[in-house]
Amino acid sequence: MTALAGRLLEYAAATREETLADLAALVALDAPTGDVEALRATEDILAARLASLNGIVRRHPGPAGTHLEARFGPGDGPVILIVAHYDTVWPRGTAAARPFTVEQGVARGPGVFDMRGGLVAALRAVQGLLELGELRRPVILFLNADEESGSSTSEELILALGREARAALIPEPCLPGGGLKTARKGAGTFRFDVVGQEAHAGLAPDRGISAVHELAALVVRLGQLAQPEIGTTVNVGVIGGGSRPNVVAGSAFAEVDVRVTTAAEHERLQHDFERLTVREGATLTVRRLHARPPLERTPAISRAAEEAKRIASQIGLELGEGSAGGASDGNFLALLGLPIVDGLGPEGGGAHALDEHVLVASLEQRVALLGLLIALL
Repeated sequence: MTALAGRLLEYAAATREETLADLAALVALDAPTGDVEALRATEDILAARLASLNGIVRRHPGPAGTHLEARFGPGDGPVILIVAHYDTVWPRGTAAARPFTVEQGVARGPGVFDMRGGLVAALRAVQGLLELGELRRPVILFLNADEESGSSTSEELILALGREARAALIPEPCLPGGGLKTARKGAGTFRFDVVGQEAHAGLAPDRGISAVHELAALVVRLGQLAQPEIGTTVNVGVIGGGSRPNVVAGSAFAEVDVRVTTAAEHERLQHDFERLTVREGATLTVRRLHARPPLERTPAISRAAEEAKRIASQIGLELGEGSAGGASDGNFLALLGLPIVDGLGPEGGGAHALDEHVLVASLEQRVALLGLLIALL
C-alpha cells in the first residue's frame, strides 16, 4: 500500500459520519428531474458545499434546471473531469414518505444509490485531497440536473468540459459486486405522432382514417425492428390517442425507448424509423426527444479500467468489470475518445426502486478509491 492510499483510507474512515450526514442532507431533498422549482433546493446546498471547498463555482441555468461546474486544484496540467447528476426519478413528497435511514450498515432513501452515494463520495474525495495537501492537478466537478431525462440541456456542457480533460470519472452506481462499467448501451427516446381523419364511428366510419389503428400497426413493425440477440431493444412505453369512443381517432402518439450496444445499430434504427409509413391520407412524424450513443469498450476505456484496477488494489479492492443496459453521461464523453472510468459509486442496489440502498462500508471505500484515481489516473 502506498502512503497516499493509507492516508486516504484513514481520512475516509475518520470522516465517515460527516459523509453520511452529507448523504442524509441530499436524500432529504426531493429533486425530481424536470421539476426546476424542486431542484433548486438541492442545487443551492450543493453550490454551497462546493464553495466551502474553495472551488470556483459556476452555475449554468437552463429550462431543465441549473447545472453546476466547480474547479479545484492548480490552474494548469492534465484535467480530471468528474461528472455526476443530482436529479432523481422520484416525485415530490417521496423524501418525506421514505426518509433516509441507516441500519446495520445499510443506508436507504430515494436517490441514495442513483446517484447521491457516488456524488457524495466524489465530493468527500476532493475534500480529502485538499485537506491532505495532495490535490496536485486540476479537477472539474460537473453536476447536472437533467440526467434522468437524457441530459438534453447538459450534453453540450459535458462535451465542452470533456475536451479539456485527459480522463473522466463517473461515480454512477457500480455493477453488482463492485465492478466497473466498461460498456453501456446507447439509449434514445423517440416520439411517433400519427394524424388521421376524424369521422363519426357509426354514421360515416368509411370517411375516417383512424390514427389509433395506424399507430397500432406501427407498434407491430417497431417490435420487428428489435434484435435482442445482439442487444438491440425497442420498447413502446407510452401510447395514447383519440378523443371519444364514437369518433374515428384523428390523432395518436407513442413514445419509444431504444437501447443499442453499437453506434451502427443506433444508425440502423434511425434509418428504419425514417422509412416507416402510414396509409395514404394519414401522416406520420417521428421526433427524437433525446439520445445517448453507446459507450463501447474502446482501447482507451480498456486501458483506463486496467489502470483503475491497479490503483484500487492499493486499498485492497479487486475491481471487476462488465457491461450495463443503462446509459450514463459517460456515453457522451466516449465520443471524444477519452479514457473513462464508469461505475465508481458505492455498492448497493434498487436503482429507481423502493428498496434503493447503499452499503456504508462501500461508500467509505469509494471515497478513498475516487481520491486515488483523481491523484494517480
